[in-house]
Amino acid sequence: MKELNALDLPTDIGYTDDHEWAKIIGETVRIGVSDYAQDQLGDIVFVEMPAIGDRFTRGDEFGTLESVKAVSELFMPMSGTVVAINSALTDAPELINQDPYGAWIIEIKPSDPGEFAQLHTAAAYLELLKG
Repeated sequence: MKELNALDLPTDIGYTDDHEWAKIIGETVRIGVSDYAQDQLGDIVFVEMPAIGDRFTRGDEFGTLESVKAVSELFMPMSGTVVAINSALTDAPELINQDPYGAWIIEIKPSDPGEFAQLHTAAAYLELLKG
């Protein structure tokens, strides 16, 4: 397990209490799990993702990550419609362990872009982790 001060927490993304992240990419938002989440889960062996076109409200479960330790639900950091899934994760779920911010899980067209402002900044997320 990493020490909290060794975690990679980019400052250009928003974080949830449940350890998902969201990053604005033009008109869409990419969503994945934080460095903390992948570190706690251990080796990720399977990613369950929704279908393109599925719609979710902030806080809805949109998939799961299965690791050698546990199965963890994924929750939407923002409301929106799925416009892309990272199909590379189907054959190589371990990409999340290698690069949790490069290995995004889904991309959405947000229904309320203002929800991004309700996510934690990197500094606030680190404080949350310190608990």
